[in-house]
Amino acid sequence: MNLDKIRQDFPVLRDNPNLAYLDNAAMALKPDCVIKAVNDYNSKLGVNVHRGVYKLSYEATELYEQARNTIAKFINSSFEEIVFTRGASQSLNLVASSYGLNFINEGDEIITSELEHHSSHMPWNNVCNVRKAVIKYVPLNSEGRITIEAFKSVLTNKTKVVALTYVSNVMGYITPIKEIIKLAHEVGAIVIVDGAQAVPHMKVDVKDLDCDFLAFSGHKLCGPTGIGVLYGKKELLDKMPPIEFGGDMADTVTKDSMTFKMPPYKFEAGTPIIAGAIGLAKACEYIESIGLDNISKYEYMLKEEALKRLKEIPDIIIYNPSCETGIISFNIKGVHPHDAASVFDKDDVCIRAGHHCAQLITSWLNTIGTVRASFYFYNNMNDVIKFVEGVKEARDFFSMF
Repeated sequence: MNLDKIRQDFPVLRDNPNLAYLDNAAMALKPDCVIKAVNDYNSKLGVNVHRGVYKLSYEATELYEQARNTIAKFINSSFEEIVFTRGASQSLNLVASSYGLNFINEGDEIITSELEHHSSHMPWNNVCNVRKAVIKYVPLNSEGRITIEAFKSVLTNKTKVVALTYVSNVMGYITPIKEIIKLAHEVGAIVIVDGAQAVPHMKVDVKDLDCDFLAFSGHKLCGPTGIGVLYGKKELLDKMPPIEFGGDMADTVTKDSMTFKMPPYKFEAGTPIIAGAIGLAKACEYIESIGLDNISKYEYMLKEEALKRLKEIPDIIIYNPSCETGIISFNIKGVHPHDAASVFDKDDVCIRAGHHCAQLITSWLNTIGTVRASFYFYNNMNDVIKFVEGVKEARDFFSMF
C-alpha cells in the first residue's frame, strides 16, 4: 500500500491536511474516482435507465447493469441476486417485510443478538409482533461476543430465521458467521447477515459463507450515500413478494391483476439509484485495487498502536480491547461521551459518540453510550497520535471539574 498516494486520492484529506478522520464506521470518505463516476453520469448522461430507446438511455442502462455485475463479483454472487436499495437498513427491512411477514408463522423462532444495529433486530421484532413469533437473543460472553456454544444454546428445530451482524459496529468483533450459518441450515433456518461493517474491511464471499441474505451500504465502502445492496439467494428472491409497487418492477398490469418482473427488478420499484450504483461499483473496483487483505491488516495495526497508547492513559474505560478489526469503543470515567467528542472536534479529530444505533449493546455495557474511533486504510500514524493526544486533552480538561 502506497499510503501517500492513497491519501491523495481523497479530496477531503487533500483539502484538510490536519484532519484525523476516525468516524469510518459511520461513513467512509470518497475518492476522486467515485466522485468522477457519479459526476460523469450526471453530466454526460443524466437520463433514466431501462425505459428509453434512445442512445443516452441505452448507455446509462449499460453502466447501471455493469455496476450490478461489478458488485456481484465483489462478493462472489450472481447478477440476479443483487438488489439495489437505499442502504443496509432498507435491505434488512426488505427481507423482514417480504420474507418475514409472509413465511414466518405463530410460534416460529427468530434468533438475533444484543450486538445488532437497530436495523438488524428491530424489523424482526416487528415480524414477531405481527406474526406472533418468538424472538430469542444469543447470550453474549463476558467480552460481549457471540460464540458458537451460546448460539447452540438458543437454536432449536423451531428456529426459522437467524439475523446477525458479521462485524459489530460498536465492539468491532467478528461473528463466527460461517459456522453459525451451517448450524442454522441444519435445522432449516435461513440466515440474514448484516455486512455493513464487514464488506468494506474484509473479503466477504457469499458462496463460501452460504448465507441466504447479506446487506451492506455504499457509504461505508467509499461509495455514495443513498445506495445499498441486498444479496439474496435466487431461490429465495424468486418466492418473495415485492413490498413496493410501481414503475419498472411490473410486468403486466390490468384493472384486476398484476404480475412482476423477475428478481432483482421486482424489488426495485421506480427510478433506480442510478448514479449511486455506478459510484458504488467504482468504489468496489478501487477497494479491490488496494486489496481487502491489505486493508484488514493495516487497519488492525493502526488500531493496535492506538490501543497500546490508550491503555497508558489513566481513567479510560476500553470496552473491546480484544477487537479483531479497526474499531475502539471507550469512555473517559465520569465524562459523557458527547462532551468528550466535542473536545476532539476542536483539534480536527473526527470521532463518533453515542449509542451508535445499537442501544442493546450499550445497555449490556451498562453505559449510555461510548466514544468510538474507527480506522480505515487512508488513516496514518499521525491520526493515531492526534487521537491519543485528544483523549489525553479531553481527560485533563474534564478532570478540572
